[in-house]
Amino acid sequence: MELATFGAGCFWGVEAFFQKIKGVNKTTVGYMGGNIKNPTYEQVCTDKTGHVEVIQISYYPEQINYEKLLDKFWEIHDPTQLNRQGPDIGTQYKSVIFYHNENQKRLAEMSKNRQQKNYDKKIVTELLPALEFYPAEEYHQKYYEKHGFANCKI
Repeated sequence: MELATFGAGCFWGVEAFFQKIKGVNKTTVGYMGGNIKNPTYEQVCTDKTGHVEVIQISYYPEQINYEKLLDKFWEIHDPTQLNRQGPDIGTQYKSVIFYHNENQKRLAEMSKNRQQKNYDKKIVTELLPALEFYPAEEYHQKYYEKHGFANCKI
């Protein structure tokens, strides 16, 4: 199995979308990229920790490859919005791809360049090396599933 980590707005909806994809083994929502250890949701929401709400995806590369996951990432959010998605505003909602190795970095760069052709505005998605991942509190995991939301409109 391999890992992919994306930030594309509120992690509840991003997780709901990715957990339905064939080849995805496990999804975990959490925080990455900030300047404190073991942040809480309340701390991240202050917009002062530097953490982003992300989803970490464990996937089977023989069933779905990283390029297809990137295609899905671009599909579910507006990568031209800086530090927001819809009504969610703050750096914790920025569009970001945290790559886990040089191959993922290369594929993410190529994918971003291809996607730019689909937008009049500049894509602001950041490509950053993966840092320590902090799983979000249990009540955030599989949030839509736990609360009976069958579908999420991202």
